[in-house]
Amino acid sequence: MADKEDIVRRGYQAFGEGDMDHFKSIYTPDVVQTVPGKNQTSGEHKGVDNVLGLYGKFFELSGGTFAVELTSVKTKGDKVLTVHHAKGEREGKTLDADETIEFSFSGDKISRLDVGYADEAGEDAFWG
Repeated sequence: MADKEDIVRRGYQAFGEGDMDHFKSIYTPDVVQTVPGKNQTSGEHKGVDNVLGLYGKFFELSGGTFAVELTSVKTKGDKVLTVHHAKGEREGKTLDADETIEFSFSGDKISRLDVGYADEAGEDAFWG
């Protein structure tokens, strides 16, 4: 079985490179990503195509400026927890915030991603 932390690190690398096809190899077909808050990106996104659509929406809404820098990866039980720093520009607003993701696995594939925000109100204001 592949190292879960390595799977997550490679996923971050793929996100930064815009390699959306890579996610189909590391996500289960029924993957779920939850995004907190009350904005255009919030909610529960079910299925690999909808999760990839969410990533496309991040880039579309930010005019391609949205980027994340992984700052911490650690295993906690059967999950992997990450902290990353997110940046972006949108309609004269700037996103410059820490975010977390808790990754759950089914075998060696990611089955669930639960996003957390250090500043949910700031994220809502940015993503509108």
